[in-house]
Amino acid sequence: MLSELQIRDFAIIDHIDISLEHGLTTLTGETGAGKSILLDALGLCLGDRADTAMVPERAERSEISVCFSTHDSANARAWLAAESLADADDDDCVIRRVIHQNGRSQAWINGRPATRAQLESLGATLVGMHGQHAHQALMRADVQRRTLDNYAGHTALLEQVAGHCTQWQAIAAEMADLAGGSEDHQDRMALLRYQLEELDAEALSAEDFAALEQEQRRLASAGEILSLCQSTLEGLYDNEMSAQSVLANASRDLEAHLDTDKALGEAHELFISAQVQLQEGCQTLRQFADGLEMDPARLQAVEQQLSALHDLARKHQVEPEALSAHAESLRAELERLESADSRLIELTEAKTRTEAAYQAAAAELHAAREQSARALEASVNATLEELGMAGAALMIVIDHEADSPPSPHGADRIRFTVRTNPDQPPGPLNKVASGGELSRIGLALEVATAHTAELPCLIFDEADAGIGGAVAEVVGRKLRELAQHHQVLCITHLPQVAAQGMQQLQVEKDQDDGGRTTTELRRLSHDEREQELARMLGGVEITAKTLTYAREMLEKASA
Repeated sequence: MLSELQIRDFAIIDHIDISLEHGLTTLTGETGAGKSILLDALGLCLGDRADTAMVPERAERSEISVCFSTHDSANARAWLAAESLADADDDDCVIRRVIHQNGRSQAWINGRPATRAQLESLGATLVGMHGQHAHQALMRADVQRRTLDNYAGHTALLEQVAGHCTQWQAIAAEMADLAGGSEDHQDRMALLRYQLEELDAEALSAEDFAALEQEQRRLASAGEILSLCQSTLEGLYDNEMSAQSVLANASRDLEAHLDTDKALGEAHELFISAQVQLQEGCQTLRQFADGLEMDPARLQAVEQQLSALHDLARKHQVEPEALSAHAESLRAELERLESADSRLIELTEAKTRTEAAYQAAAAELHAAREQSARALEASVNATLEELGMAGAALMIVIDHEADSPPSPHGADRIRFTVRTNPDQPPGPLNKVASGGELSRIGLALEVATAHTAELPCLIFDEADAGIGGAVAEVVGRKLRELAQHHQVLCITHLPQVAAQGMQQLQVEKDQDDGGRTTTELRRLSHDEREQELARMLGGVEITAKTLTYAREMLEKASA
């Protein structure tokens, strides 16, 4: 529900700060006082486009802030959670919008920056706006279908139909891809066969390619390595000045003095050990040098093979070590294309099964809609009679188009028709019903579907236009009925409707000392409500009679 509304410097509003309650709240005030400006301000927090003309010249910016309790709105809580905009501490959702003189607009949800599209999406889960012309939406086929389905509550059936439709569409798309591109597939298969023949002849696995590169490096460096081995052996072992000779002489000299100083023993042992290790190292190096392969012909062959592999890799736009994996990928594609005919047969059978399942579910949905349509008609028509449209009737026509392509909404074409007089045939809403009649039909539908609607707050902007007298009182009672399931805000010029409010707010226009017009909003006490209703009943002059009548209206509404 909408719990708080704050407005700063918006149009002719300086400052409004109001708390709202559950139930029916009526907003009244003289024509031109600024009642609709309040809805314009609220609309900005629900994603309406900003208009800098609403920012007064005296101010740098307009600021509107609203607070909603999402306790009774699972859809709003789910949306906030999905967008990571939920407040972990409580169920309140604060939306703030700022419009600057230069046209810049900013928005926040629970203190986090938000886009206008996000405000609009969130607002659709929180508020249902019903302006003087809002019931024009009733003429749209998608709105009529959703209204009936929401009333019926057959969510599981709708999900089943939509699931079969999605599956059918996926199968049909794959079939079209396979069948429609048969010539392209033949060309592609010919190219794949040629590429695979080329790759299979030359491509190596990543491991074999790495081994070939290693062999090339070894063969190319064989002469340099052999020379290094020879010079190393000569310096370490193979001449009189080698490291081996130096170590041997040092060991003999130390050994000759061991009797003189035993402390030389440790150094002597290390030199002896070093001779052994040096001898073993040189022996190993000599064996390596003796086995070193000098094969220019093999080196040339390896380098030619590597060059060919690099050329092939550039041609296929892959790395050389990935040629083998690339070949397997092409082979899998070729196998898939070669099996297209058998896949088409499988898909055709699957499509037939899926279409049969869809048709069965769509037929079940049609039967459920027909049953719900009769119940909705009865409820709406009873309310229309109370609203002064005796003899009028809503008639919901459901044409089952079984031969139409599967749709996620089923195979039904749903049309709301109306008969406004007993002697007239039913016709489309926009052809038969007047604006006032559309308003009453819309209200009757709201009352009938109130128990299924998920919007926590409904706002009516003079939806009672064009009616009066006893019918106006019925409209007020119906709005009060709606308020048992929703928070309802209603802007009205009718005292019969205003009296039904559980609280009443008055919009007043005033002028300051400088002659500037401003709008204020205040909650009325019981006595003030009597005065306001009397004004609405009798005009400028409030008499004892109109006061008495106003008092009786309030007592009757609360009885």
